[in-house]
Amino acid sequence: MADPRFFTVAGPFSLRDLAGMAGADMADPADGDRLFHDVAALDAATPEQISFLDNRKYISAFQASRAGAAIIHPDLADRAPAGMALLLSKDPYRAYAKVAQAFYPVAVPVPGIAGSAVVDSSAILGDGCRVEHGAVIGARVELGARCRIGPNVVIGDGVVMGEDCIVGANATVQFARIGSRVTVYPGARIGQDGFGFAMGAQGHLKVPQLGRVIIGNDVEVGANSTIDRGAGPDTVIGDGCMIDNLVQIGHNVQLGRCCVIVAQVGISGSTQFGDFVAAGGQAGFAGHLKVGPGARITAQAGVTRDIGAGETVGGTPAVPRIEWLRQSAMLSKMVRNKG
Repeated sequence: MADPRFFTVAGPFSLRDLAGMAGADMADPADGDRLFHDVAALDAATPEQISFLDNRKYISAFQASRAGAAIIHPDLADRAPAGMALLLSKDPYRAYAKVAQAFYPVAVPVPGIAGSAVVDSSAILGDGCRVEHGAVIGARVELGARCRIGPNVVIGDGVVMGEDCIVGANATVQFARIGSRVTVYPGARIGQDGFGFAMGAQGHLKVPQLGRVIIGNDVEVGANSTIDRGAGPDTVIGDGCMIDNLVQIGHNVQLGRCCVIVAQVGISGSTQFGDFVAAGGQAGFAGHLKVGPGARITAQAGVTRDIGAGETVGGTPAVPRIEWLRQSAMLSKMVRNKG
């Protein structure tokens, strides 16, 4: 059970209602009227709570669970303990996410502007916005309805944000146009200068960064991540992208739809990702590369060449995954033989 000091649970919900929310099937329609009050992990759930099984590694925990209901793949229905109600889904984790969202919906902000916030008179705030203490909202800013601006946030002049956006404490957003339902976590920096210099023996001459950051709908930008504005072209983050904490995205980078960028990834300027690219933690990308749709980059890979659609690569310099595994095995064998 989530700590009630921090989270407010909704419900209860009947199993029938939860099945509809999750797009899952009830194994036994007779269980449809049973009420459930919360979600919980398999090993902690009680008969009034619902859990899920997505990883077969936890089958033993599933079989020993006291949960009143669980969301599972149909193939595992015969492994359930007696008395447990089942919701059947071919994608249990996604179904669980929908159920958990029902029990813990995003809270609607309480409208208002804190007394210590500074909001320029030319800024336009949509209905239901909340601006916390110490926030600064610049000239000509436009915020859609129900945006939540956290403590000490700075929204620079001219920034436009859509509806239902959340900007966490101490974040800064400038030179940006942002869609709806975007979450910017605490400490993130969006729209600062790109790292552009004309290098020379006389010293390094700053190149003015004249682009913007364009962020689509339903994007998350993790805590202390940075997205530089473009040098002339814009930096673009496509709809549905999920950017983890401590990520660096350079100027003119373009991410397609629904890319997943894990912690401490660095993407150099002008690199382009297709849709649904996933980059593992601490992967690094040289500049001016093209990464095709659906490509997978393993953790700590160093990418110095273009990556084709659907490729999975690893190592430094990054090569196809199977080749990387062979290289690692051969190196390990050489070390053992030398010893």
